[in-house]
Amino acid sequence: MAIAKIVLSASRDIPFNKLVLSQANVRKLKAGVSIKDLAEDIARRTLLHGLTVRPVLDAEGNETGVYEVPVGGRRFRALELLVRQKRMSRTQPVPCVVRSGGLAEEDSLAENLQREPLHPLDQFRAFHTLREAGLGEEEIAARFFVAPGVVKQRLKLAAVAPALLDAYAEERMTLEQLMAFTVTDDRTRQEQVWETLSKSYSREPYQIRRLLTEGAVRASDKRALFVGLETYAAAGGMVMRDLFQHDDGGWLQDPALLDRLVAGKLEAEAATIQAEGWKWVEVALGFPYGHSRGLRRLAGEPVPLTEAEQATYDALHAEYEQLENTDPADLEALETASQRLNAIDVALRELEERPLVFESAEVARAGVFVSVDAEGRLQVDRGYVRPEDEAPVEPVPVAGSNDAPAVEPAGGAGSTTGPVAAQPAAISGGSRVSAPVPIPATGSDGADEEDAIRPLPDRLLTELSVHRTLALRDALARDPDTAFLAALHALCLRLFYHRGSGSCLDLEVKSATFSVQPPDLATSAAAKAIDTRQRLWVEQLPREPDELWTVLLGFDGDSRAALFAHCVSLGVNAVHESWNRAPQRAAHADVLAGAVGLDMVAAGWTATVDSYLGRVPKMRILEAVREARGAEAARLIDHLRKGDMAKEAERLLAGSGWLPEPLRARSEEAPTAGDGDGVDYGDAVDSGDSVGGAGTDALPAFLTGAGGPGDEEEEAPAKAA
Repeated sequence: MAIAKIVLSASRDIPFNKLVLSQANVRKLKAGVSIKDLAEDIARRTLLHGLTVRPVLDAEGNETGVYEVPVGGRRFRALELLVRQKRMSRTQPVPCVVRSGGLAEEDSLAENLQREPLHPLDQFRAFHTLREAGLGEEEIAARFFVAPGVVKQRLKLAAVAPALLDAYAEERMTLEQLMAFTVTDDRTRQEQVWETLSKSYSREPYQIRRLLTEGAVRASDKRALFVGLETYAAAGGMVMRDLFQHDDGGWLQDPALLDRLVAGKLEAEAATIQAEGWKWVEVALGFPYGHSRGLRRLAGEPVPLTEAEQATYDALHAEYEQLENTDPADLEALETASQRLNAIDVALRELEERPLVFESAEVARAGVFVSVDAEGRLQVDRGYVRPEDEAPVEPVPVAGSNDAPAVEPAGGAGSTTGPVAAQPAAISGGSRVSAPVPIPATGSDGADEEDAIRPLPDRLLTELSVHRTLALRDALARDPDTAFLAALHALCLRLFYHRGSGSCLDLEVKSATFSVQPPDLATSAAAKAIDTRQRLWVEQLPREPDELWTVLLGFDGDSRAALFAHCVSLGVNAVHESWNRAPQRAAHADVLAGAVGLDMVAAGWTATVDSYLGRVPKMRILEAVREARGAEAARLIDHLRKGDMAKEAERLLAGSGWLPEPLRARSEEAPTAGDGDGVDYGDAVDSGDSVGGAGTDALPAFLTGAGGPGDEEEEAPAKAA
């Protein structure tokens, strides 16, 4: 049987003014490229696809010379726009395929359904070909009516390792996974990561990005902010960028170069500061919390405002008050006023935060700490005096004591008025007061020596002071307000002044130092709040301790209570110490935490690789994820090696409010590790410190055992004794 031959529809050029849009076109909704953009594309490249038309017949079935367009309606509208813009003649011939059989609606539907969209990889490679042909990114974007950023993304995708592009073409890789590989231009590293992930059933894009950026430094890191990306790039450093996700500026690939740049800039800043005359300057990226404890802080005088600065300050302040009292007419005016208020607030703060001027003699014995704060700004803390650099203090002799030096006669060594002896000391307000009285002249044999008035014996002075001490205790016990003030005075002397011995109360607060510090302790919310509170009180208290009592008398009750609470708080010590078992102290810390409603989540603690997850066994990591996110989330990471598991657990636990047992409120029922899965987690630990010896059974389970944060393989769980 002979195969019927296909006869294609005839094609011909038809003047545009002989064409009309058919109602049989099935495309009713707008989609894809706009008519305006399509018209511009036709103007640049002419018409790439002809129209499919059908002749319009009259009542007798004869052709009228007019043709309707059921296929190519958007192209027809684009041509129509060009005619209206007078960029094309109304009689311009348009290539058309003339159809007569079948239904016009069927033609329109078939034309749209049979169209196969271009594979994304073909599009990426086509953009790459245009780039190699000499077209710039901006020009390509203009020709295809897309943003330049889209062109950059597609060119980045086309530059991925060929093996990965083949995997994407064969649908062994998703577009999201391919996008993740564009973080780096190192094709060898791309292939290594893909080879690693191909052995795992979990190939999430975030895992690809994490592996590719491992060892790099985020651009949001304070070191990068301090140096600046421009300086880093000028020194030859490379920055990886993610064009498909917000990346906070990318990743710096050369940490060693970055550290050298940071050190160089800090040293240069330190040299400038050293030239101010300071005795010493200490430089570090960051100092541990409490590094200035035991040092006296100089109280400098702020530099006064110049006339111009004062005028600017007054004008800004007046404008601020005016804007605050103005009711904006609409939302736009409200937004403008709000932005201006914020700008004025910043300018006022800059004028109010004046640099301090110190006495030259004090500068010569004091020093400066130079570091980088969490936002990448230079942090300079001037005016700290070490104990060994303090000016020597001459001892003041106490009149009436046996150690008092002999008093010279009023007329000097050769005076004939005779020697002067001290009057017996009188107990008055805790001080012994003496006044010189003349001693009758005696002969050289000292016959009248016993008639001279001598100082009181030390033993008697001690006994009298004991009586007075008891009486003062009794009187103070009956005057709670003064007792509170005396306690506050003693605490302030101890905590705010280098020499805190100006109180008769044997009362002090020992602010424990932390020999072991968690990462970034100095930048935690609690540390910042305490430091800010300490600085504000220092500004309100007098320089000299002798003036402290008078200043405290002038404080109102609320101020005294707030200062007292601050002083007492610095004495809290709930630190676990393996060498110093103090169960009563730990129990009281729990009671105190309950009394103040302590919430470690609200205090800013989160489980990170450094703070917890990288220092415990894998079973502990999985249990944390299971408690916070459920068993399914734990199963997503249970196949990973420990380092990867800890990083993924950090991501999963973010925002969950999960806390390990030692940080939970004691009213909460601590979850039991291993519930429901039949696994005995034992007392295994992953810490660099080994805790051994007697009493280890008193430790929490996660603190006992041995191991190291660098262990890749899980140690065998230890069985409970």
